[in-house]
Amino acid sequence: MKLSSLFSFEFKYSVLLYLQRFKKDVYFTNTTLDPGKRKAFFFLAADYGNLGDCAITVAQIKFIEKYSDFQVVEIPISQTAEGLLFTKKNISKDDIVVTVGGGNMGEMYDQIEFLRQLVFKSFLQNKIISFPQTFDFSESKLGEKALRKAQKVYSSHKNLHLIAREETSFNKMKSNFSHNYVYKTPDIVLSLNEDLNETRNGAVICMRSDEEKRLTPQQNQEVIDLIKEKFVNHKFYDTHIGKARLNTGERQTELKNIWKVFSNAELVITDRLHGMIFCHITNTPVLVFQNSNHKVKETYAWIKDNPNIQLVEHYDYQSIAQSIEKLKKAELNNTNLESKYIPLINLLK
Repeated sequence: MKLSSLFSFEFKYSVLLYLQRFKKDVYFTNTTLDPGKRKAFFFLAADYGNLGDCAITVAQIKFIEKYSDFQVVEIPISQTAEGLLFTKKNISKDDIVVTVGGGNMGEMYDQIEFLRQLVFKSFLQNKIISFPQTFDFSESKLGEKALRKAQKVYSSHKNLHLIAREETSFNKMKSNFSHNYVYKTPDIVLSLNEDLNETRNGAVICMRSDEEKRLTPQQNQEVIDLIKEKFVNHKFYDTHIGKARLNTGERQTELKNIWKVFSNAELVITDRLHGMIFCHITNTPVLVFQNSNHKVKETYAWIKDNPNIQLVEHYDYQSIAQSIEKLKKAELNNTNLESKYIPLINLLK
């Protein structure tokens, strides 16, 4: 057994934070702070190969810059330790702290939840905004224990604002984090517009293969075979590219690549939340299958008026085939959601 496996992530990170005090800033050496602007220190920004999370990070930065006068100081999740010390040295009472949106609030991604709580505990005197998140604490013993810990940390901050991105998460946040401010807006990526007006040809298959998948292997293969039958040109493209430590240029390149692929498609089939969202922002017809939790279905509720997006409630092969034919003839027209973000816009004033 390796010695490192005997110690928890929390213990090892505490040691890392202690040692960081004696190191020089490396990542933030070239970060220039504008003395004439308030700062929004953005923690847990994605610098890894989940393009949904990367898109959340990019959309979050654009949103803050569009609706406020804050200078955004991005702190990648891999640089959290150095970022905490850098921020403590430079933050003032009029600055704010924001944390990344997404679906990592819960025990499934316990290391990210630990880092989020570490940020909350580190800046008790500043307004903190947690961008649109899914409440994902389970009802297992592990989930209940993790939730109790989160409740203790969250409630200790008197100016913490939690944004839920679906109705279920909103209700659970209101119930479990009653000492904090709770609001509801769409996933922040839905605030983007990446319609490239490309010529469309063929289909894109963007299906997950992890524990959140709801389709059975047989159903999944039937859908893929159906796409191959109806589209001579088809390709597989996942929202997870498996890379780590992406710099901002690489992150932007990978996002532009997938948005271009979607913009070139006549149809996308997906059971990934951000597969559906990427179709909305690129104005691409999509047939969406539900995953194992409420994220896809309840995010669809924000964009259900978009005729290019169809959610499969129950698996039925013939209905799916008919839906594909219908979507191939859809008139492209997405939905503007700006008014749905008013609670978040007001928080940035």
